[in-house]
Amino acid sequence: MVRSPVRHLWYYRFLRILKVAFTYVILGIGALLALGPFAWMVSTSLMTLGEAISGQWLPSSPQFHNYVVAWKEAQFAEYFFNTVIITLITLAGELTFSVLAAYAFARIDFPGRNLIFSILLSTMMIPAMVLMIPNFLTVTWLGRVGPIKWVNNWPALTIPFMGSVFSIFLLRQFFAQIPNDLFDAAQIDGAGHLHFLWYIVLPLSKAPLLVITVLSFIGTWNALAWPLLVTNSPEWRPIAVGLYQFVDEAGSEMHLQMAGAVIAVAPILLLYFLTQRQFTESITRSGLKG
Repeated sequence: MVRSPVRHLWYYRFLRILKVAFTYVILGIGALLALGPFAWMVSTSLMTLGEAISGQWLPSSPQFHNYVVAWKEAQFAEYFFNTVIITLITLAGELTFSVLAAYAFARIDFPGRNLIFSILLSTMMIPAMVLMIPNFLTVTWLGRVGPIKWVNNWPALTIPFMGSVFSIFLLRQFFAQIPNDLFDAAQIDGAGHLHFLWYIVLPLSKAPLLVITVLSFIGTWNALAWPLLVTNSPEWRPIAVGLYQFVDEAGSEMHLQMAGAVIAVAPILLLYFLTQRQFTESITRSGLKG
């Protein structure tokens, strides 16, 4: 018996619709799991203390003054300013050193280049927590022998993170894809490596540079364990440490704790919303996909 072409067509259409529906269901569940805690945090930050303790889902009347109270009680102004300075210094240093190192590995032929790059990549296998104590001992020693104070100061919070192996790897992979004909043409015009890097390579590398900027910003802004280790006063502590202390000091004032958490995460959300499209396209074009 020959199956009807119409039934055959409807059968495959049904399977395709079923597949799409199943995909959207899975994505919807994932979105709920991801956004659920964030939505609860925002909702609780707008409640009164009684509503937060009782476990309500939504506030009866939004209490926006909770953010003002949390900002003042947690002294977020100082922590926020510290975090901005630390993030800008770290970003500037990481982009500078990563670009120069990646260009050297990608475009300059020197003895031991592949071996050094392989050793550098192997350090990505070491967990960050394992390196915390050696890094602490290093910055402590540098503070004793050098003219600059490292511990409880900006150098310890920024300089150890300026040499990012991931950033060097990502940029090196992208730089290596740039055609050699462009470099040959630049040499004919009398351009050296720095001129070629600044005027040709970097304008073509906006995609990986944006990826590195966003990821580095998020990592630096959320840093907690390392700043707790290398600082012992609020003078240079970032906002993550300020939030940690505020949560401990606020005690049972859950609504203020959540308000402080919203304040701490707001700059990251703002950055993501401003760069969402460019960031997604940059990941696609920068070589992270394989």
